[in-house]
Amino acid sequence: MRVLITGGTGVLGRELTSRLRDHAEVRILSRSHRSEQGFVQGDLETGEGLAEATAGVDVIAHLASAADYRRPQRDVKQTRRLVATLTSARPHLVYASIVGVDKVPIGFFRAKLESERVIEASGMPWTVVRATEFHDLILRYLRPMAKGPVAVVPRRAILQPVEVGEVADRLAELVIGPPVGRARDLGGPQVETMEELMRTYLEVAGRRRRVLAIPLPGRLGAMAGVGGSMVVADGDRGRLTFAEHLRARVATDGSISHRYHD
Repeated sequence: MRVLITGGTGVLGRELTSRLRDHAEVRILSRSHRSEQGFVQGDLETGEGLAEATAGVDVIAHLASAADYRRPQRDVKQTRRLVATLTSARPHLVYASIVGVDKVPIGFFRAKLESERVIEASGMPWTVVRATEFHDLILRYLRPMAKGPVAVVPRRAILQPVEVGEVADRLAELVIGPPVGRARDLGGPQVETMEELMRTYLEVAGRRRRVLAIPLPGRLGAMAGVGGSMVVADGDRGRLTFAEHLRARVATDGSISHRYHD
């Protein structure tokens, strides 16, 4: 089996790649030329090299995301360009999406939903799986919020963080298996408020801060207000809690490492 992964150098992409190495010939799409084994050149923005990169693959795991909140349609355009490249081949398209994309009125989420629909209407065999936010991403949000004397968090924010490795496990199963259409959603084991998550972070990090929940304007406030739409209502739950994730990443100096760059 030959598998092409877009977004293979991202947090989820790296985890998926490591799980597929023993089961498939894995190609990782890269915009620029890379000499490392397994990388193939292809640009989702321009389409250059995509035909060559997708030639002969059995499955495409589409994980790439521009994460451009000012231009969310970039994700849709990239997905359309990828699908348009597949003129004669019929690989299994596996798309990683986000829980709540059909309910959250924010551009980035709407673009993910539109990308889902592009995959579904492609005429290719397809699988779409939605997951909640990764533990690492929540930690990335919490760290700057806790830098001052008071840890300020958005009021009403409800989240269900999941371990990225557990999402990669599910994706690996879907990549190796037959197309299933809409797979069951996957979320973390606990639904928690941002206040609870912040208190957990401060406790594990050994830091004393007052936690203050305030209403936020704009996009962040909108996301907080629809937090209940970003949890798994009818799906599967992972096992590793946010607290367990943090404790496993505490360094000797008390700092907590994460997979995202600052």
